[in-house]
Amino acid sequence: MKTNVKLPDVTFRTRVRDESVGGPNPFRWQDMTTADYFSGKRVILFSLPGAFTPTCSTYQLPGFENNFEEFKAQGIDEIYCLSVNDSFVMNQWAKAQGIENVKVIPDGSGEFTRKMGMLVNKDNLGFGVRSWRYAAIVNNGVVEAWFEEPGLMDNCPDDPYGESSPETLLAYLKQAVAAE
Repeated sequence: MKTNVKLPDVTFRTRVRDESVGGPNPFRWQDMTTADYFSGKRVILFSLPGAFTPTCSTYQLPGFENNFEEFKAQGIDEIYCLSVNDSFVMNQWAKAQGIENVKVIPDGSGEFTRKMGMLVNKDNLGFGVRSWRYAAIVNNGVVEAWFEEPGLMDNCPDDPYGESSPETLLAYLKQAVAAE
């Protein structure tokens, strides 16, 4: 994926809280499209191998959450965390992490990730197909800046992390503002 490329059009199957549903699990299905998430906004999209996994839960998701106001000050409207997990898993992960600002996007079938060219096999970890770790600054559905971890491959023996970190994106945004 490179800069100036439009994100693929897909429909994400999400679950949203709806008190009218009642009961202990008051959620309903709601289809969301790429346009619903990205049109008319400047956002950060970061994708990771899986909810509840160590690097994702310890560094990446909390880092974006904790720096949300600083990202907003740099002209970012929303921050999205995407993973090849279903909506049930993504919602429970956000809840377990106490996430209030970052929005999670479930790519349960991996369609968006595949069309982004970032779908990899992680059979060596028992995960099946998942997303390679990356981040992007997306302006009105078009990639403005791209941050991909090195070594994109199936069954990677390690989990590179740094290029797609919140610190890297924040440094990029601050440098871009300073250059204007």
